[in-house]
Amino acid sequence: MSFNEINAVENFVIMTMTGVNLNDTGSVHEDSAPYGAQWIYKPSSELRREITEVMVETEVKDALIRLNPEIAAQPDRADEVIYKLRSILLSVNSTGLVRANEEFAKWLRGEMSMPFGKNYAHVPVRLIDFDHIANNSFWLVNQFSVRNRETKRPDVVMFVNGLPLVVGETKTPVRPAVSWLDAASDIHDGYENSVPELFVPNVLSFATEGKNLFYGAVRTPLEFWAAWRLNEGAEEAELPGLEAVSAELKQLLAPKTLLDILYNFTTYTTNKSRQRTKVVCRYQQYEGANKIVERVLENKIKKGLIWHFQGSGKSLLMLFAAQKMRRLPALKNPTVMIVVDRIDLDSQTQNVFKEAPNVMSTEDIETLNSYLENDSRYIIITTIFKFKDAKPNINRRDNIIVMVDEAHRTQEGDLGQRMRAALPNAFFFGLTGTPINKSEHNTFWTFGATEDKGG
Repeated sequence: MSFNEINAVENFVIMTMTGVNLNDTGSVHEDSAPYGAQWIYKPSSELRREITEVMVETEVKDALIRLNPEIAAQPDRADEVIYKLRSILLSVNSTGLVRANEEFAKWLRGEMSMPFGKNYAHVPVRLIDFDHIANNSFWLVNQFSVRNRETKRPDVVMFVNGLPLVVGETKTPVRPAVSWLDAASDIHDGYENSVPELFVPNVLSFATEGKNLFYGAVRTPLEFWAAWRLNEGAEEAELPGLEAVSAELKQLLAPKTLLDILYNFTTYTTNKSRQRTKVVCRYQQYEGANKIVERVLENKIKKGLIWHFQGSGKSLLMLFAAQKMRRLPALKNPTVMIVVDRIDLDSQTQNVFKEAPNVMSTEDIETLNSYLENDSRYIIITTIFKFKDAKPNINRRDNIIVMVDEAHRTQEGDLGQRMRAALPNAFFFGLTGTPINKSEHNTFWTFGATEDKGG
């Protein structure tokens, strides 16, 4: 059998994610359970849809009825929701892909409501069950044809409850002149322009030639597509070619990870040219933020140090961690504080956080004291200098989480002591690219926990 991008890479992706080996002509595709936290292979010929439709509407309707009691009581209500979703898909030509994607994401995350309650009260509409992942259907479809301005056929499209959340493109591994960049270009320069409706529900897209795996959000320039690195040990990180891509795919596109990225690790912002842009986390932000969240949920160790490289996006790491903790019911509406030590850092951080809900800045010392005394439940951005007159025990709540930027500075003197005395039961996490390890000034001692190897 000669090697090409389909039998060498596309089919490898399918087998990696679903266990179905399309290269084995003697194998028979069998229908699996309709729901569950795993990807199920579906030939495109089995989808009940027109070539101009990007949603599998029968599956979307089934999910709406399954996940929403008010819609289950009157199934016709599902058609009203689908009509709203279709409108967003059609709006892409006038509003632009990123803005349409942002609007659709609100529906995906369950932030939108319809008057389906008693006396026409608005109730949230769920397209996806984030709490019980096995309640969703996960389909992987190959050679998915879709027609708009012209007909395109992406190699891989991954559907959750009938909604295309991931698009993947593969290239041959045996031609040196071809790389993952060619596959990413097909998505970025080709599909996103020719069939933009397909990318309105999109969480991320990926490209691989079997040697490297890169992913990006809609309209992300190719130079900003990122690799998803393994973080479970050096042995796995050194796997060659297809084996490494397989391990990375299993991590990045695991149903739990993908839905976590959609719900907690995506943000939208406006760049200097006033263009709307979508930002999806990189692997180090995903891992670091989740380590903070896990430690807070365990509520045993009250501190931690994240040592990162300069330019690795620690402001976004803090944003993603703050967003996730604010949304977790188990943390009972926590207060999250972002503490910086310079006015310019304060401004930069506020710019990153400006799109997040319930964010408050502190104009002066009195404002900070007021927030803490009144037990305000916000994401609070402040400078360490505003703690200089803070009273001891100003707030003794144990679901206050403090993340300190540039943690190697100003944390071991009077200001740092006053902050800790004011919030005696809070969590304190330090982030720095240049930790200091001296007897009189030790970032590892200040923020590192004894349970953490090397602090």
